[in-house]
Amino acid sequence: RLLAAEGMDLVIGVGFIFTDDLTELAKEYPAVAFAGVDYAVSIDKDGQVVQPPKNMAALKFREEQGSFLVGAIAALVGNSKKMGFVGGMDSPLIHKFEAGYRAGVKAVCADCEVIAQYAGVTPEAFRNPGRGKELALSQYQQGVNVIYHASGSTGLGVFEAARTLNKYGIGVDADQYKEAPGRVLTSMVKRVDNAVYDVISRVKDKSFTGGIYNFGLAEDGVGYVYDANNKALISDAVRARIEALKADIVAGRIAVPSSR
Repeated sequence: RLLAAEGMDLVIGVGFIFTDDLTELAKEYPAVAFAGVDYAVSIDKDGQVVQPPKNMAALKFREEQGSFLVGAIAALVGNSKKMGFVGGMDSPLIHKFEAGYRAGVKAVCADCEVIAQYAGVTPEAFRNPGRGKELALSQYQQGVNVIYHASGSTGLGVFEAARTLNKYGIGVDADQYKEAPGRVLTSMVKRVDNAVYDVISRVKDKSFTGGIYNFGLAEDGVGYVYDANNKALISDAVRARIEALKADIVAGRIAVPSSR
């Protein structure tokens, strides 16, 4: 509110928990452009998407698409028929990660099983490394070799468990290799930088309009990490398979589910 009151050209909020506040502020300050990263779009009683205010850009990501690719990587190199998933808050947003991951696993290993667990049902579930470690240890002990987490700092516990048992974790949102060097198979990255740059550019060149903006593989809004830190874990053959799956998703030949 302070930034809007000062007459900023653009105010950006990061995180779905700010959706309601940003929406109200956009209505209160119609001359200011607003953008919400991970804005939680509402559905009305008729099942229709409720559009944000005309001066609000809802920046959303097709997390399921990036999650599909890391799921395929996990199944191709995990050396197990069991794959793990640890989510933070049991919510529709995190269900997108699970759904995509599960679909990616199944795309390359139809008889593989995905064990999925959540740390809780409130936002605190994103801030509980102890619970993350507990869930991860349980999954690893059931025969899982790779766990993908979408759980905020709770995921630090997943990486701690991976280090303890010499297993692998998959990071989320950004490259998390530094959290457990040698134990992070890859990370599903959300290119928030690209989305924010896009909306800033629109404000700068006066082409900004409110609405829902989706950033997926085609828009370089999501992806996976493949670099010097993990290339020894991902063979050229696996890399080629993943890139082929990516091309199929971008071309529309593979439709990735976004809900469980």
